[in-house]
Amino acid sequence: MCGRYVLKHPVTKTSKLVKSAIQVEDTENYNAHPYQKLPVIKKYKNGNTLENLQWGLVPGWAKDKDFKALINARLETIDEKVTFKKLIKNNRCVAVADGFYEWKREEKEKTPHYFTRKDTNTIYLAGIFNEDQFCLITEDAKNNIKEIHHRQPVILNQTDINLYLNLELNGPAFLKKRKIPDLIFHEVSKDVNKTTNNSASLVQKI
Repeated sequence: MCGRYVLKHPVTKTSKLVKSAIQVEDTENYNAHPYQKLPVIKKYKNGNTLENLQWGLVPGWAKDKDFKALINARLETIDEKVTFKKLIKNNRCVAVADGFYEWKREEKEKTPHYFTRKDTNTIYLAGIFNEDQFCLITEDAKNNIKEIHHRQPVILNQTDINLYLNLELNGPAFLKKRKIPDLIFHEVSKDVNKTTNNSASLVQKI
């Protein structure tokens, strides 16, 4: 799964990709977490925009007020699940990140690691949305990522963004065939476990 990520200067990063940024601040967030409003790229008829949506999606059919919002959707079944199949067809978005965190479980211990692209480029995360909420799409972990966790977010290259947002294309089929970038990672402090911690020290190698 993907439950935390890092995002620095989203407005600057996407200035050539979107027509406008709507109420998005060009700040640094080293501990982006579920239920927080975070910037995503959405497509409109007159161009792409960058706007804040809440990470965590409550399905329309959920009547229980205590229903836990869904932060991830599995690529393998996204076009089959009632909750997601209409959204992947009609409501796609792309979250922007510098890197993301995953935890390696060893017996009773969980150790956080920070992942970035090997080529240092911006990470674009495939997502779906419903009104003012979104969730990220995940897939089976590739290559060395399996050492840490069995799942990873679906990462797009910059050239993939408009193709993914093109609703005339089959979303799941496109994501399964895209070129997957190489990632590198290192262990980081357990300070990242607390969402109230938010500083550059969280991504430092230990």
